[in-house]
Amino acid sequence: MKFNTALLHKNFSSDPSTGATVTPIYQVSAFSHESPEKLEKIFNNRAPGFAYTRISNPTVDSFEKRIASLENGIGAVACSSGMAAVTMSLLNILKAGDEIIAGSGLFGGTIDLFEDLKAFGITTHFVKRVCIDEIEPLITEKTKAIFAELIGNPALDIVDIESVSMLAHQHNIPLIIDSTTATPCLVHPIDHGADIVVHSTSKYINGGGNAISGIIIDSGNFKWDESRYEFVSEYKKYGKFAYLAKLRNGMWRNIGCCLSPMNAFLNTIGLETMGLRMERLCDNALQLAQYLDTFEDIDVNYPMLENSPYYSLAQKLLGGNGGAIITIRVGSKERAFKLMNNLKYALNATNIGDVRTLVIHPASTIYVHSSEEQKINAQVYNDTIRISVGIEDIEDLKEDFKQAIDKIGEEN
Repeated sequence: MKFNTALLHKNFSSDPSTGATVTPIYQVSAFSHESPEKLEKIFNNRAPGFAYTRISNPTVDSFEKRIASLENGIGAVACSSGMAAVTMSLLNILKAGDEIIAGSGLFGGTIDLFEDLKAFGITTHFVKRVCIDEIEPLITEKTKAIFAELIGNPALDIVDIESVSMLAHQHNIPLIIDSTTATPCLVHPIDHGADIVVHSTSKYINGGGNAISGIIIDSGNFKWDESRYEFVSEYKKYGKFAYLAKLRNGMWRNIGCCLSPMNAFLNTIGLETMGLRMERLCDNALQLAQYLDTFEDIDVNYPMLENSPYYSLAQKLLGGNGGAIITIRVGSKERAFKLMNNLKYALNATNIGDVRTLVIHPASTIYVHSSEEQKINAQVYNDTIRISVGIEDIEDLKEDFKQAIDKIGEEN
């Protein structure tokens, strides 16, 4: 199947009992069974079925299977938020004394999470660029995961997954990729060597800004070493499904960060048009970035601009797409606020992946808890504006930003 066909038909068909063309919302807490013997088998993973929505639910299950199939994984576990997915993907394999190597150009909430993990004895070492030269010197016996955003948010740095995954696997370390900003439309990280893929499905997969959610997809390819990862001894009977079995039967299940059936349904609806939206979003982002680049006082960061250090990698890895986020620097925080206040269509909101164009001043919002060094490493400055480009007519977006920029000049 081609991609847009796969969004509708891969690993999915009409509901067998009713013919419903979308999996119904099973908005229930628990599921009854004909006998205690049957329920015992379900609870002990000896029979398929559903017992309690915190553990599994038909609506959520359908969403998980469709995303896993799209990402060429063996299975997926949906979570209540993107941050829950990031957290669970790591805590599923880490313990006190372990270390993570991560990129610096991360979403502010993820940086905050790594700070929180210190209290549990887990240390994170940050690299300015997620590349072999910077990662290899930091690898020790304690390194148990390498984590990176495929397209950094908002740094917009791109990871060469193939080279980084080869290094990780030489040292028997899994590579966990947050592919939220890239989406399965642009790249399948597993095909390039990633072991675990994470999405904040609240963003481009959902597309409408109406549901919080996240998902973890396992490639099934990583060879978990029992001497390095203690959980393997208990779950090795599940073979390549060991990571997912541990996740479902351990940390994820017990913390209770399950996805609600309603949000799974809303994400499924959004999923089916993701290909069409991403085509428009990426096209709009490129045109808007090229247009903003014509203004002398505006410094534009977008991977598909020819002056970007990631231009060649975007061509190779992302099929000539740069995603739908642009960052600009305008000279000062005051000018940034004025520009944002002058915009008519772009909304001032902390989200990405909406059908509407959204803008935010990262330094004073999503990076408010980060140190100055962390902000600089993430390419977040006082004059930075992050633009999550929407599906509006590009002529209207250009005109909106033009009038907003012109007004700054008039006020000065």
